[in-house]
Amino acid sequence: MGSPEPTAIDWKKLREDFPILREQINGHPLIYFDNGATAQKPRPVLQAIQHYYEHENANVHRGIHELSNRATGAYEGARERVAKFLNARAAQEIIFTRGTTEGINLVAETWALNNLKRDDVILLSELEHHSNLVPWQMVAERTGAKLDYIPVTGDEGTLDLSRLDEQLARGVKLLSITHISNSMAVVNPVADICARARKHGVVTVIDAAQSAGHLPLDVQAVGCDFLAFSSHKICGPTGIGVLYGRHEILENLAPYQGGGEMISKVEYFKTTYNLPPHRFEAGTPHIEGVVGLRAAIDYLDAIGRDRIFAHDQELAEYCAERLREFPGIRIFGPKTGRAGLVSFVLPNAHALDVATMVDQRGVALRAGHHCNQPLMAKLGVPATLRASFYFYNTRDEVDRFIEILHKVNNLFAN
Repeated sequence: MGSPEPTAIDWKKLREDFPILREQINGHPLIYFDNGATAQKPRPVLQAIQHYYEHENANVHRGIHELSNRATGAYEGARERVAKFLNARAAQEIIFTRGTTEGINLVAETWALNNLKRDDVILLSELEHHSNLVPWQMVAERTGAKLDYIPVTGDEGTLDLSRLDEQLARGVKLLSITHISNSMAVVNPVADICARARKHGVVTVIDAAQSAGHLPLDVQAVGCDFLAFSSHKICGPTGIGVLYGRHEILENLAPYQGGGEMISKVEYFKTTYNLPPHRFEAGTPHIEGVVGLRAAIDYLDAIGRDRIFAHDQELAEYCAERLREFPGIRIFGPKTGRAGLVSFVLPNAHALDVATMVDQRGVALRAGHHCNQPLMAKLGVPATLRASFYFYNTRDEVDRFIEILHKVNNLFAN
């Protein structure tokens, strides 16, 4: 007897969990297509944060009273939940940070500065967000290490991996790469890339900011040494994120910051540091953020990240198809298999002008370089428009967006 069919998801009904989606913008219903920048928050996340402040608010780890016990239980329970979300081997491999940016900087400031030397190579891709580029430039300046890049292939934005093994063999000590491009919608084959890097003894970092809330993510299957993502992009609160690190590496790293909680014993002239992950979480943490993050993870997994990814892909493919109605439009990203976003340029209008005008009709659309200035320069464009989708977006919204875009484009064409 086979397994029962999964319950169908009523995507439109899920919208009812998001109060902000009922907002009117300039007298028009909100169409929120800026999920690549931040996702909206469902009621269960808002309620979890409110419950924490009404029933559990206290500092963690340091008290023996009941409220502190509740707060600590919520905080460490969330760490266990994140470990399960990523299929980490243990909760001790989960470090809470302020977001993807701080997670990558933590690796740069701890592992990289203590292990890289002059002429070692840091391998990135030409797709990288500034958060996965600038920290490595800073490390290179301080250590004398060099930067190298896996090239992208034209407007499709896929990586040219034909020379990857050759690149890895030329002194690469660290490889840091995005899982899903925030502007090109490319889903990189990170498991294959990490496996090839591991054969050369290369430490690997994955920027999962655009993937953690959109598709199933298994750090053991990926085979990376570090992986970072942000809560606010997966329906959780801002100011909180996760850095996964293999325990064998974390236990040998020096602390990122000094202060309370990251210590085991402090004397006037010497400090003994705490074990990972607490060694990397100095000071009072963002407890409400962690509580909200757990609620967001529970919410997403109740839907199923595999189904979320299929929904987002279908919507992005449909939007790309409708955008081809515009003569001379330039659409970036792979022709098939794109993630849930579409970046494009209209021939007669600047991206910022278009975004301003569609906003007057209720559409929240991103315009600019998307923290991908080197990539934009390579593509020869100052900025693109980006429509990025999540499971609460609908085909009806795409159709309404295309209708609005036609009206705006006609104003520039005349």
